[in-house]
Amino acid sequence: MKAVILAAGYATRLYPLTKDKPKSLLEVAGKTILEHILLKIAKVDMVDWVYIVTNARFFEQFQRWVENYHYSKEITVLNDGTTDNDNRLGAIADLQLVIDVAGLDDDLLVLAGDNLFDFELSDFVEFYQKHPFDMVTAHELNDMAQLKRTGVITVNADSQVTTFEEKPQEPQSNLAVPPFYIYRRDTLPLLRKYLDEGQNPDAPGNFIPWLLTRKPVYAYQFQGRRYDIGTLESYQEVCRIFLTKH
Repeated sequence: MKAVILAAGYATRLYPLTKDKPKSLLEVAGKTILEHILLKIAKVDMVDWVYIVTNARFFEQFQRWVENYHYSKEITVLNDGTTDNDNRLGAIADLQLVIDVAGLDDDLLVLAGDNLFDFELSDFVEFYQKHPFDMVTAHELNDMAQLKRTGVITVNADSQVTTFEEKPQEPQSNLAVPPFYIYRRDTLPLLRKYLDEGQNPDAPGNFIPWLLTRKPVYAYQFQGRRYDIGTLESYQEVCRIFLTKH
């Protein structure tokens, strides 16, 4: 299994903090967001390589950071060649770029580079091993305003996803889906098919409803919180929470 961290966005809502620094390299409780994620990945024995995809503006910063970071697995930083928010590829196109450039033919653990979370990725992967299907994560979220800003699923008694809607006006459940996924190796060609059809390459969740019509997708429901760092207020809040927790 390979891990892919999607970190090619420009985080314009966090300006001026992210005007000259990538969001993933902002610090939370003494560690960069990226390090918090890597420490979770380190506990997943199946993952033998981590790929970080970023943009041309921040590529050298990531490269320098990785060169000075001692880690238990190989890390490769890839540059998607974009230079600003207007010419960005989008998360799904960035994932395809990693697959193409690295020649990947493995199961993939895919993570957004700007979300922190309480649960262990090793538990997620263990659940996947028992249910070897394409998989999303989900958690209960009872704030209606927040539900309308994320992906929402319904599941059956076996944890199979029955519906997925991105940013629904009327959520059908309280199961929110953060951007943490596992894709089987035999699903990777479908990412290319999705993009070749001209589907939306931007938010990573857009691929899931399309995939649902072709293959079974299961959900790992985790306990605890997930922290989406999208605004200055949410960044300040997660810093406060993590300082208290750690």
